[in-house]
Amino acid sequence: MPKNKGKGGKNRKRGKNEADDEKRELVFKEDGQEYAQVLRMLGNGRCEAMCIDGTKRLCHIRGKMHKKVWIAAGDIILVGLRDYQDDKADVILKYMPDEARLLKAYGELPDTTRLNEGIGAGLDEEDDATANDYIEFEDEDIDKI
Repeated sequence: MPKNKGKGGKNRKRGKNEADDEKRELVFKEDGQEYAQVLRMLGNGRCEAMCIDGTKRLCHIRGKMHKKVWIAAGDIILVGLRDYQDDKADVILKYMPDEARLLKAYGELPDTTRLNEGIGAGLDEEDDATANDYIEFEDEDIDKI
């Protein structure tokens, strides 16, 4: 049998965490980059995102982030625009929720951008407070059952 030269299998790699807890410097967009909000995940390392400039783009998650940085619908990301394809872009960075709030406070993101909830939900904050997901029974109704 061949001698094992590695230090473990996939479970060892899965447990590895590259110190995500530490604070990192806030990265602003440069020339050829744009902020975007993920509309939906498509699989195969791709997502559909609405850029701040109003264009919906198909975004490719770069290999360095693949299976290390998890992106979900509603996340704020930084995409690199392509010179030769305007409808496609590359995901460069995912902003943490506190970083996204800072970007909005600095005026980098428009005030209409919704940060806290996913796009797929489709509910406004006012709808959540008034929606009743339960039925209230009275004592007489329970006796009839």
